[in-house]
Amino acid sequence: MTRVHGVGWIDSKQLDSDGQLKPCTAPQCGGFTLEAELGIPKNSDAEPDFLGWEVKQFAVEDFERIESAKPITLMTSEPDGGFYKVADVEAFIRKFGYADKQGREDRMNFGGRHFAGRSCAPTGLTMQLTGFDGVTGKIVDANGEIALLSPAGEVAASWSFKKILEHWSHKHSKAVYVPSKRQLEPVRQYAYGNKVRLAQRTDSLRLLRAFAAGAVYYDPGIKLEGASSEKPKNKKRSQFRVASRNIAALYETVETVEV
Repeated sequence: MTRVHGVGWIDSKQLDSDGQLKPCTAPQCGGFTLEAELGIPKNSDAEPDFLGWEVKQFAVEDFERIESAKPITLMTSEPDGGFYKVADVEAFIRKFGYADKQGREDRMNFGGRHFAGRSCAPTGLTMQLTGFDGVTGKIVDANGEIALLSPAGEVAASWSFKKILEHWSHKHSKAVYVPSKRQLEPVRQYAYGNKVRLAQRTDSLRLLRAFAAGAVYYDPGIKLEGASSEKPKNKKRSQFRVASRNIAALYETVETVEV
């Protein structure tokens, strides 16, 4: 990371699985650019990214005040249950989504911050941790799930404990959180700070407790463009996020170090 910080502004890019560097123009290019600098291919595998560490980039305005950063995306796991899985993404958006609130024509979205036990205003869905006792902080049903429920009790989408907890415990046991800045002119570029946060020793219960406490939440960016056309275009983006100040809820130790 010392080298990456010393480079300064880096043109936005991504490293494909075939080893080819390509320009990157997506909102998540800050992470892809950092991974490319570290030699990590895009969409590699379920293993930790670099030397046993999961590398997480997050946007900041000031490299000296990294705890006040914007929310950090922890995982982008697709649901493995509920209407989302039984039907398809387009049908899901049409049933549980809403017309774009920024006036973009013929577009539907499914977004909003979904916290455990609270209804999300844009979608009307409530996240529930089925099979987890928030009072004792224990799993009471190994076949439980993180579910988004409609007011009528229908499971709109769900993530089985087995899927999401195995992924979390294996890939995120050690993570380094790296702050970044972005500039768009003259071209999209990123720079990375020399103060990083090293987070170690997490487990399934810590993750579920963080969900129950509202520290971790579901904040999707799913959309359907050309909704009335013969060939509408959908985009999947399921993501679980945490505020930078709440990272400590997920790990036994979190320390800030200079590189």
